[in-house]
Amino acid sequence: MSSLKHVAELIKKNKITEVECLFPTINATLRGKVMRAHDFAKGKELRIARAVILQTINGEYCDDHVIGATDNDTILKPDYSTFKILPWQPQRAWVLHDCMNFDGSPSEHAPRNVLRKVLAQYQALGLQPVVAPEIEFYLFKRDGQEATGFTPPTMRGGSIELERQMGYSLNSTAEMRDFWQALQAAFDALEIRTDTWLHEMAPNQFEINLLHGNALKLADDVVLFKHTLREIAAQHGLNAVFMAKPLADYDGSSMHLHQSIIDAKGNNIFSDNKGNATPEFYAYIAGLQNYMADLMPWMAPYFNSWRRYALGTQAPVNLQWGHDNRTIGLRVPHSVAAARRVENRFAGSDANPYLAMAASLACGLRGMQEKLKSTAPVDDKDGYEFPREIAIGLESAITQLKQSKSAREMFGNEFIDAFCNVKEIELAHFMYEVSSWDRRYLALQV
Repeated sequence: MSSLKHVAELIKKNKITEVECLFPTINATLRGKVMRAHDFAKGKELRIARAVILQTINGEYCDDHVIGATDNDTILKPDYSTFKILPWQPQRAWVLHDCMNFDGSPSEHAPRNVLRKVLAQYQALGLQPVVAPEIEFYLFKRDGQEATGFTPPTMRGGSIELERQMGYSLNSTAEMRDFWQALQAAFDALEIRTDTWLHEMAPNQFEINLLHGNALKLADDVVLFKHTLREIAAQHGLNAVFMAKPLADYDGSSMHLHQSIIDAKGNNIFSDNKGNATPEFYAYIAGLQNYMADLMPWMAPYFNSWRRYALGTQAPVNLQWGHDNRTIGLRVPHSVAAARRVENRFAGSDANPYLAMAASLACGLRGMQEKLKSTAPVDDKDGYEFPREIAIGLESAITQLKQSKSAREMFGNEFIDAFCNVKEIELAHFMYEVSSWDRRYLALQV
């Protein structure tokens, strides 16, 4: 665990002049302040308005009945283990902060604290979740026209990729070799451990998998991953887009979450000493089946997110589970016993990683505590033949979350009410927009 003394030495050694003091909001956007490095090295206290934690994606704030009318502060407490020198600006570093109340307790609204609370429940039982996210995204030309549409990037020789023929091809990495090499160098410098990189099915869509590890560290890495990818993309005239459904006619982007649980000895509790699946494994799956539907707004937090859940697209619409079946929400990949895990396929690439992981891990834990029984696996059937088990859109999903007794028991009334208020404000703002669909089909006919 890094300390202030260690960080102060790094600041002096590397001649750091500024430190970005950041925290993830309820939407996992990074907010905060820049502090002079010599002040940070002295442990200077930093505060920010509490309302910023609950800032909506369109820049508004929660209602007064949620956050209070006095606009009081939260204390930003640095997590020194997250100190990183930015490779694209080597005189500047960043540090993630926890939001704390003045009595020393963690802020109830900060997503990092929400995930940490779930992990503490595992720790009390001598257990530790292991998580591995798979993050999909699109690359588009950086032309300032995002409000009206996306432009594919130009390859060598002036060509552009418009169809699906490049899916899983390695040619695309050669076409933008300078970008990919710069990105890998930045990940290495920031100690973001990646596994495989690949071109996904849609044109200009890619996936990078992060190596498995501690859930809080991996959630931090997802946020840093996105920040880094956007920065390096901008340097190469590109936009990295993590919308769940940026293009109507092509695949959406997901953030599949692989998860397993280890005990104090490092053994995977989903497998017994003979290599067979344990009761805990099936109970964990049952917990996801029983409680995940109520927490779907944490997997799909925006109106656009729900466009991804379309039949036949490998985006799930029910809570069936099975072995190596990509048409259902809970997939168990083929693996050796020590690596037995569940892949939660619900989260979009736009989801807050802290909340998506917290939801999945909390549901699984509750299943194990209640010794729930899972359904029979769906191994050889199309999952879309089964009834839909998730909401039909954000509005109904928010209503379901607000009314969920289990969600409130797992995460508390204060956070559930705050999250729902943020989403209701965003949804109301969206509904005031007049879309191209409205103009195309209504303008000359109704």
